[in-house]
Amino acid sequence: QVQLVESGGGLVQAGGSLRLSCAASARTFSNYIMGWFRQAPGKERDFVASIMTSGGYTSYATSVKGRFTISRDNAKNTLYLQMNSLKPEDTAVYYCAARGTGKSKYEYWGQGTQVTVSS
Repeated sequence: QVQLVESGGGLVQAGGSLRLSCAASARTFSNYIMGWFRQAPGKERDFVASIMTSGGYTSYATSVKGRFTISRDNAKNTLYLQMNSLKPEDTAVYYCAARGTGKSKYEYWGQGTQVTVSS
């Protein structure tokens, strides 16, 4: 079982930056592929970014590529999402998620953190 707790959300003006964190309870955090997802009001939850176990490979949604950076610190059991050049359309609840390397779907989810970008 993995417990995930996001933090770092808030209100920011367009063009600003935020850094989200996701603290994981698992002692074997480094064994999990981690991802960030977001859900805007009235919309489905969408993929934002993912990172492999060692952090050596990352993947991004087209809408955030070049503006967001996903990273992880396995020694601290923490996942990060650095968000720069924020746009109003980035407004959403952001979730971190974890899945085992042999799994095709994310198994564990945090409670989410709200990010609001004002124009």
